[in-house]
Amino acid sequence: MSKFTPVDPVELTAALVRCPSVTPADAGAQDILYDLLSEAGFTCAWAERGGIRNLFARWGSQGNTRSFGFNGHTDVVPIGDEAAWSMPPFGAEIKDGIMYGRGTTDMKSGVAAFAAAAVDFVKTTPPDGSIVITITGDEEGDAIDGTTALLEYMENNGERMDVCLVGEPTCPNTMGEMIKIGRRGSMTIKFRVVGKQGHSAYPHRANNPLPAMMRLMDRLASHELDTGTDHFDASTLAVVTVDTGNPASNVIPAECAATVNIRFNDSHSGASLSEWIENEVAAIREAFGVQIETQVKISGESFITPPGDLSSMVAGAVEAVTGVAPELSTTGGTSDARFVKSHCPVVEFGLVGQSMHQVDEHVRVEHIEQLKTIYTRILQDYFA
Repeated sequence: MSKFTPVDPVELTAALVRCPSVTPADAGAQDILYDLLSEAGFTCAWAERGGIRNLFARWGSQGNTRSFGFNGHTDVVPIGDEAAWSMPPFGAEIKDGIMYGRGTTDMKSGVAAFAAAAVDFVKTTPPDGSIVITITGDEEGDAIDGTTALLEYMENNGERMDVCLVGEPTCPNTMGEMIKIGRRGSMTIKFRVVGKQGHSAYPHRANNPLPAMMRLMDRLASHELDTGTDHFDASTLAVVTVDTGNPASNVIPAECAATVNIRFNDSHSGASLSEWIENEVAAIREAFGVQIETQVKISGESFITPPGDLSSMVAGAVEAVTGVAPELSTTGGTSDARFVKSHCPVVEFGLVGQSMHQVDEHVRVEHIEQLKTIYTRILQDYFA
């Protein structure tokens, strides 16, 4: 009988970080996971779409009565100015107990931790049920061909998760302090206001689009969307850019553009906010006699997994390992949980996220080990 050797989540994280998998490249990261999981008895398959590789893996029979899922991504954002890094961005070098590299926090360590936990768990205590692991290569990009492709693959092949944990970084400052039980919705609106170009000394001969745009931006930015709900903070609207491209001080431009981003809670929907925007645009269009074009992109609707058995189980495991009672939160940006929530109840728990997307992104080695222990405890409690 061969001796059991646990999967080292730190070594696995380092192997994944050394793959320069900037969206949409995979650079071998998912091959590492495919080999690890298949050797442990997981049934693995590729759910490819739009040139993106996505990995589906299941341990246990397809028809099992209980199925616990993990979701994560191996793609990372660009490194930016490589000269600004004090460590090689894809080196996974460790100094003073800290591993440096793009993706160490967001979220290759999370993927390594739950993959290592799942492999060791099925080898040492094969559960009465299934464990499903879904890994995408399109989370940091447009997320069109990532987790949605995996869920489509699952639907087409009769696969399912009863509950799912997304391993994104969720803790603001201290390991264990926060679990995400929902996320705000996100939408971006681009505006183009068209007037009539003219000489700035004769404004009556032109139709300046800038006052119309400024009035519109002011109306949108000064409007109170709400004051928050039971599980969400107040919705926010940010004007992120206003552009004219006009270098001349004696020319009234013909057009200008602007973009706003809205992060909204469960008192709104993308459709209701789109209707509000269109009403505001119509009022400005009429008042100023300009043309206004809008482009609306809804990245995700708000959602909530109400506190219950799943969040309590995860919170209990987190507190047992870290000694910290986690807050149940809906703060932050979007994640792929917004797609998973249509398939099954979903929560998110992972590392401290302070350095994600930054130069010298890093993670404490002890936190990777802690995270594997937490995920193992969650599996033990779920299949108890």
